[in-house]
Amino acid sequence: MTTATSEYLERLLAGDRRALSRVLRWIQEGEPEGREALRALYPRTGRARIVGITGAAGSGKSTLTTALARAERRRGHSVGIVAVDPSSAFTGGAILGDRIRMQELTDDPEVFMRSLATRGTLGGLSAEATDIVAVLDAFGKDVVLVETVGAGQDEIEIARTAQTTLLVLTPNTGDDIQAMKAGIMEIADILVVNKADLPNAEILVSQLKALLSYAEHHSDWQIPIVRTVATRDEGIEELVKQIDAHEQYLRASGEGEQRARDRARHQIAEAVRAELTRRFLQGDGRARLDQLVEQVAARALDPRSAARAIIAEGQREG
Repeated sequence: MTTATSEYLERLLAGDRRALSRVLRWIQEGEPEGREALRALYPRTGRARIVGITGAAGSGKSTLTTALARAERRRGHSVGIVAVDPSSAFTGGAILGDRIRMQELTDDPEVFMRSLATRGTLGGLSAEATDIVAVLDAFGKDVVLVETVGAGQDEIEIARTAQTTLLVLTPNTGDDIQAMKAGIMEIADILVVNKADLPNAEILVSQLKALLSYAEHHSDWQIPIVRTVATRDEGIEELVKQIDAHEQYLRASGEGEQRARDRARHQIAEAVRAELTRRFLQGDGRARLDQLVEQVAARALDPRSAARAIIAEGQREG
């Protein structure tokens, strides 16, 4: 480890937010210093509570995340927020728009927020998000809130980082029920009906109860349904109580340990995918990828054979 990296880590562990920002930038840009920092910091992780917040676009996830952060601060907890966004890392887009309501938190020195953009990446977003959560954990955050994009498979993958996952739904949107039918409900530990002051909120609650009654359950945890109006902080205290109850259940039942092993297995697989992507698809490898893309598009080669060719060539070069 270089002297400069070591100095930044010392400052980070002493609570220096600028050092934290620098280390997170190293990780997001795939710098060697980021890997060194993560290697050194990882033994200091495992203390923070990780809460995933996911759901369809427009369900109020950002507002709910802000309300949860305020509630945790009232309890004296320091908070990290990882906001995963589908917009471009260069143009900003929804990172600047949807996150504006979170700006009220930026003046609080005990709250640290980081946005990740998905568009244009070569892969490994789950691994990157997991690494950032780990650094915030090592930095000393008591709670880390991970807000996902609400965009299908990425949503499910990133939510696996969390110990407790909230699925946010709103009345009058058929997309929510379709999403549940697609299997997203399987990741939920707590169902949140946000904007519960809207018409048909009770209809949605009834639909959720019916779905839960015949859904296949993989644990003894009874998934609660919490009504919230995040813009007015209504239902937030009850939601915090349910998050606490889920943490206690995981600890008492032993399911938390099994989930930790499952998360570790998934994180290793994601890290392997990210490392292979960076190693074989950058620099000269990108030109080779373009050649293989043409062959696959022309049906001269199947995608799995193309992937094996890239890996085999990378191994020979290594």
